Amino acid sequence: MHQIQTVALAHTPFAEKFAIPRQPMLAPAAVGIIELQPPFDDPLALQGLEQVSHIWLSFLFHEALPDPAAPPRLRVRPPRLGGNDKLGVFATRSSHRPNGIGQSLVKVLAVEGTRIHVAGVDLLDQTPIIDIKPYVPYADCLPEASNGIAQQAPAQVTVDWQPEVLAGAQAVEQSHRPGLVELINQCLAQDPKPAYQTPPPERMYGTRFWDVEVKWHYPAAGQIVVTGVAQAAPGE
Repeated sequence: MHQIQTVALAHTPFAEKFAIPRQPMLAPAAVGIIELQPPFDDPLALQGLEQVSHIWLSFLFHEALPDPAAPPRLRVRPPRLGGNDKLGVFATRSSHRPNGIGQSLVKVLAVEGTRIHVAGVDLLDQTPIIDIKPYVPYADCLPEASNGIAQQAPAQVTVDWQPEVLAGAQAVEQSHRPGLVELINQCLAQDPKPAYQTPPPERMYGTRFWDVEVKWHYPAAGQIVVTGVAQAAPGE
């Protein structure tokens, strides 16, 4: 019997799973904090990390943990293939893992006591981190590596704004959420909706970054227009 401890918690802008980048480093504006938890919450545990530019985070998909009583999921529908075709679970990075474990590579911005400031996160807020390891360029970078399923980053969509909505977002940004506009642009450019959907222009989508509700629609294929940015109601 093996037991896994949470060594840290991730504090990120992503209050909801929808619109989180599907891979790390796709949205550099997605900054967060990795905060050590007891009994690991001692600056000694991070000694030397200031010399490291990137780290690997092993974490739990805490809102998508498998049901131990259910049969194992051997195949999944990765979004990269449109959400319809199936592949073996071990050929994908689907969040539906046998043990609910994921891995992300993020950039270290600063180390401050028991907190690591990072960029390029793709984690839901409050994600449990179960291990932290330094990126080692000579071992982790393999120029000859290939992946016929996902050789290149997915194509991005155009993100436009209604002028008054952009002005409102900029006001929120200056008030208490620096980098908000860039974060929204980078995340929505990944096209959060399922690839198989072709929504009518009147269909609205939405998600929450920090305490900010963001809404958008698709007036045409390959185009997003942000139609709303507002403070979420307390308690939401």
